[in-house]
Amino acid sequence: MNDIRRSILWVVFGFSMVLIWDKWQIHNGNAPTFFPSAAVTAPAAQDAQPAARADASVPGSNAAATTAGAEAAPLGSTAPAPAAARHEVTTDVLKLVFNTEGGSLIGADLLKHASTSLGTQPFALLVQNDTQTYLAQTGLIGGSFPTHKTPMTVAPGPTALVDGQNTLQVRFESDEVGGVKLVKTYTLTRGSYDIAVQHEVLNNSGQPVSPQLYVQLVRDGNKTSSETPFYSTFTGPAIYTEAQKYQKVEFADIDKNKADFEKSATNGYVAMVQHYFASAWVLADGIARDNFARKVDNNLYAVGSITTLPAIEPGQRKAVEARLFVGPQEEKVLEVITPGLELVKDYGWLTILAKPLYWLLEKIHGFVQNWGWAIVLLVVLIKAAFYWLNASAYRSMAKMKAVNPRIMEMRERLKSNPQQMQQEMMKIYREEKVNPLGGCFPILIQIPVFIALYWVLLSSVEMRNAPWMAWIHDLSSPDPFFVLPVVMAVTTMIQTALNPLPPDPLQAKLMWMMPLMFSVMFFFFPAGLVLYWITNNVLTIAQQSFINKRMGVPLKFTLPFDLFKGKPAAK
Repeated sequence: MNDIRRSILWVVFGFSMVLIWDKWQIHNGNAPTFFPSAAVTAPAAQDAQPAARADASVPGSNAAATTAGAEAAPLGSTAPAPAAARHEVTTDVLKLVFNTEGGSLIGADLLKHASTSLGTQPFALLVQNDTQTYLAQTGLIGGSFPTHKTPMTVAPGPTALVDGQNTLQVRFESDEVGGVKLVKTYTLTRGSYDIAVQHEVLNNSGQPVSPQLYVQLVRDGNKTSSETPFYSTFTGPAIYTEAQKYQKVEFADIDKNKADFEKSATNGYVAMVQHYFASAWVLADGIARDNFARKVDNNLYAVGSITTLPAIEPGQRKAVEARLFVGPQEEKVLEVITPGLELVKDYGWLTILAKPLYWLLEKIHGFVQNWGWAIVLLVVLIKAAFYWLNASAYRSMAKMKAVNPRIMEMRERLKSNPQQMQQEMMKIYREEKVNPLGGCFPILIQIPVFIALYWVLLSSVEMRNAPWMAWIHDLSSPDPFFVLPVVMAVTTMIQTALNPLPPDPLQAKLMWMMPLMFSVMFFFFPAGLVLYWITNNVLTIAQQSFINKRMGVPLKFTLPFDLFKGKPAAK
């Protein structure tokens, strides 16, 4: 019974090591070993793609149909046509670059977010160059119609918001293709990352037409620079519907044609997600669409939706509204754009706990105006909420530490008689009214809360380039001088020294190795996460020391040095 509590802790430790190994595998481009991601695959449009095409991006090429019968969207282009021209527009939060080939959006700089810590250049989310591709494209298929490859002309107009102006429009118009003309109008709003996009189809042919409108996001499969071997975040397509909710699509699953997601819907969105930022196409609710995710080229992927327009008679026109989001994963902003868009800020299975924790963190920040101190105060509030539960655990640990000398003496005396040793141990527990599991269960109950807070801090774009104090200028980056990780290691060792170690010397040595191993990992963690753990450790040490003193347990640390020299540990 004496070692049951330690055995449970070792199970927790082993599970943590399994998770870390899986993250290492993902970081190096391999499939997870123990916890494969939920399968989400490309639709039938991808599954039936022929191996080779003359020009896969040309409408009407040998593209397979989707599940609902819609023709597959043309594949993304990695380089504009020679005759294409760039057209730049600027708002207070966005600098956008359009391409007159198809009126596509090929560049988006987020002016309120720096490219790096203390950087002066804005963060480029959408980009097209020799090393990166991330584009937003739309067009028509289902016949000889304008696509994102069709040359367009941009209407004259302002290219920047001026004082007193709240909206800015950019209008592209194609030549007639098969008697059909496509007009795209982007409407940008001051302070908004949400762009209204109107697609107007004019039928100047002599017969009715029923084109299909596609909207898609095309990007390479490269990982973001914010990932490390010790933690990684999701990068790739995501599809949301009311029926299946939020579904992530791994690039590796697209490569293998092994995924399954909601292909037909009348609501939701398609998105490209990365750490802190996202883009998404949103069609109006009630519009039937077929969702797809497929491989475009080597290390190039597309996610999008296709909707069939009603028949357009000769001389008539039809307009379809869509919305394009390009920006940071700010929960308040995402929630008002469309239901479920806030889920691109992915907390995983602990969302139900993470969302209220983020809400509380944001409220605290509203008072202190500093994200670092907001983290500290949030941890203080959580520890206060669990004070009595922790007190129960620490009292149990104090009792265990008080009887530990008797247990160790008894084990040494009866080491040749395991059965009698066990009986004597149970007798000591009964006499001292000690429950070996009493210090374990209260802590296990709290683990989901602290894991949820971990994901809140890791996922929140507000931490990016947010200063705390002194040398910490970016809570989303590692401490440049490694001060916080060292403090983290010291507090973790003090916390371990306050706990009763198992009588078995080997287990005792391993218990000392655990905090050292985890401390090495924290040298690569964002400063905000390390600050959170330090605060938790300090409060734990203070409460445990207080309870030990009240219970009369001598304040003697169990030090590791004698253990590793083969001598008995300090009692």
